[in-house]
Amino acid sequence: MDADCASLLPGVCAVLAASGRSLPDDTSLEKLLDWFTGLTEAGGSLLEACPCLLEFISTVVLNTAVDPGVLSFALRLTGLMAATEDGYEKLQERSVLDQVFQLQRWREAGLWEDPCLRIGWILGLRSMLQHPKALCFFVQSDFIDPLLQLQTDASLFVASAANQMLAHILLFFQPVPSLGCNGVDKKEEDDDDGTKRASAAYAAALAAISGYLKESLVPKKYTALRQSLQILKLLALLLAAAGPPLCDGLLQTAGDPLEDLVAAGCSQLTLPLMDVLLAACSSSGFNQRVPDQRVGRLLSSMLDVNEPADLLHAAAAFLRRGHHSDVVNTTRAVRILLLPLHIVTGQTLLGTNATADGRRSSAVEQLKCKTSCISMTCVTLTNAPRIALLPLGVLPCAPDLIVTAVLSLLRICSGVSSSSPPGCGEVCRNVIGSGKVQKCALEALTALDGSPGATEKTSEVFTVLMQYLENPDSDPTVLHKSYQAFVKWTGVCTDLSFVTDQLRLDLVELVRRRACDMRWEVRDSTVEFLGQLAGLRASAATTEGTASDALLGARCTTPLLKEALQDAESYVRASAVSALAKSLTHGWQQGAAPSEDEKEIVSRLLEILSQDTEGFPRRAVVQYFASWFSSSASPSSAPLLMRCARSVLSQGSADLDWEVKVHTLELAQLLLDEAFSGHRGYRKVSDAPHPRAAVSELTRAPRASPEGAESDLAAAVELGVVAALLSGLVDCDRPVGLRACRLLMALRDAVCPPGPPDATAAVATVSCELPGGGGWGEEIRKTLGVESGEGGARVSVCEALRSLGLDERLDVLTRSSDHVHNSPLSLLQDILTASAAHTRADTQPGEEVIVDCY
Repeated sequence: MDADCASLLPGVCAVLAASGRSLPDDTSLEKLLDWFTGLTEAGGSLLEACPCLLEFISTVVLNTAVDPGVLSFALRLTGLMAATEDGYEKLQERSVLDQVFQLQRWREAGLWEDPCLRIGWILGLRSMLQHPKALCFFVQSDFIDPLLQLQTDASLFVASAANQMLAHILLFFQPVPSLGCNGVDKKEEDDDDGTKRASAAYAAALAAISGYLKESLVPKKYTALRQSLQILKLLALLLAAAGPPLCDGLLQTAGDPLEDLVAAGCSQLTLPLMDVLLAACSSSGFNQRVPDQRVGRLLSSMLDVNEPADLLHAAAAFLRRGHHSDVVNTTRAVRILLLPLHIVTGQTLLGTNATADGRRSSAVEQLKCKTSCISMTCVTLTNAPRIALLPLGVLPCAPDLIVTAVLSLLRICSGVSSSSPPGCGEVCRNVIGSGKVQKCALEALTALDGSPGATEKTSEVFTVLMQYLENPDSDPTVLHKSYQAFVKWTGVCTDLSFVTDQLRLDLVELVRRRACDMRWEVRDSTVEFLGQLAGLRASAATTEGTASDALLGARCTTPLLKEALQDAESYVRASAVSALAKSLTHGWQQGAAPSEDEKEIVSRLLEILSQDTEGFPRRAVVQYFASWFSSSASPSSAPLLMRCARSVLSQGSADLDWEVKVHTLELAQLLLDEAFSGHRGYRKVSDAPHPRAAVSELTRAPRASPEGAESDLAAAVELGVVAALLSGLVDCDRPVGLRACRLLMALRDAVCPPGPPDATAAVATVSCELPGGGGWGEEIRKTLGVESGEGGARVSVCEALRSLGLDERLDVLTRSSDHVHNSPLSLLQDILTASAAHTRADTQPGEEVIVDCY
């Protein structure tokens, strides 16, 4: 432990032990525990490093007037100190553990009613239970029963902590054939007495918990449901991680109560009960160990309950776990999940004999209730994409028929389809106009694009999506999901032959109208849609270059996006900038000269960067130019791009938004990669944002000497790359400083590597200007020891790179500022400062004490 911290800790302990003292903030105790935990995990002994902690604990637990939060802290600290056998023995010698964890004294003092103390008791014991001696203490102190009672505590935090601790006891100490008891080493195995005591303690804990499971799993009355729920959670935790002996024992104990629960058909317990059974199924080799395949039978029973909604949730849980080797139950789960869609749409998803299915009538009755209908239909839709990918032997219908059913449901929801299956008119009315069902159906349709046979439904899919996009009553979220589905299905089309002249005309009219919608969310989704379409490459079977050109024509997208650059909503402006980048990428890749349209766009983007009051559009502008540079066939031979790069670097590095500055440094990185990739000492930083950086090293042969570095460095200075990096290095935002530092180090290693001075003499003549008038230039001058004048000053780039202490800066930035301001020393000082302020005579009641606790 740091000597300064060690000297302050006794004073902090005194402050915490004093009755009625306030803490600087309500997380100070958690931060102290984090620090102590870190010291312990590093192999240190808190008792040896901080002897004052023992006195603090003894003082606090005897003073029932101390704040409950401090008492809880003392309990947790005690458990942490007793987590090693050495610490445990030392605390036992002083009778501290009996004093701290004795329940009777907390109850008599009236403190047990505070959930803060109860959770401190649980977490303290949990920390301590890391070795057999602690387990023996726990069992001999009769703490099992109170812990079991806390499973159903009124506080959810306490109940959850108790649940986790019970699982920890059985799992951490479960017998291991070669060791006998977890954590017992060879030396302890030789100690027969100690091993027997640990084994007996574990057996007692297992017996008590098993007895509790058996007696309390089935609720005796409705109010006991919470207890059953907690036990099921515990069982699921245990079965998911237990070894064969423990798993078998638990299933043997809980088998009869689980059968009773399944037979009871309690809706509130359906999902947790499925979690237990599926956890048992997942345990390795359970089929060979469980007598009479009880778990398999129970699982089958869960897929045969009478309540349709419960049945649906059980089937969904089964399918999510992926037990597809169980063909019988997988087939049943699929039929259960498809039934609501089969009923609502009238599609024969379950075969022609499905009407004779005994479940159909009860499902229809359930679906006549609007709330149940929407809920059940959404469960089916959520699982539809997963179902469509299952083997054909499991499916009751062709996968493409699921796509057809989802499309039918979308038509019903929008009111386009007036017909309904026989006897299901009331059911269909429940989903008409339901935004929730529409969103789920569109999400399902989007995910079904890759299912077998789906491409044959392309024309039908786009017809339905166009109906949704044209519907004036569609809400913004439904429209957004319709756009997403449209793009996804366009992307998987083998060709665009389905695009008729009428579809093209309708789509052009649609996006023009939606781009002027009163709702900004709709305008934003429309602009995003245009960009996403432009980013899709059209198939080789078409003459157009992109899907956007094929669907909208080359003259539609750009004018709409240019207009969106003037939108009153900043999100829309930002989306328009991003969409323009996608729409122009193809031309950049081909090395085409900028058109007049593009020149006009560039001018507008530079205006946004310098004048827009919102950060989103400015960030998008910088990313636009980075994308242009990374996509360009030959960036350095594009005059407009290079002129813009200089302006973007200058404005972006001076922006007030830290994300704009980070994106500016991404552009600077691309420029560095382009210029210096061939230099032997140059290495790309690990977080390079663009893949083209990895290509340039292969296409340019490494130079054996710094020859040419002078001109490349001079060009980087002229473009403003070096100025942007130096500005970022001293920026107050850590992500900016960190990226700038890494890039400067890469530049330093490329242009001024270690070696004789004459090897870098030419490079040393390259200089850059540090602006005057304060700001980043002034900070760099101070670091370099350059005298400040009225104007700027010129410094050698190479000399600056060597003198800025970049390696030391990187170390500091990597550790973040927390190591300076949020250190344990700072925490201890804050607690003492706050205490002193509260005890000053001149402190007014209610006066705020400001400290910088992290």
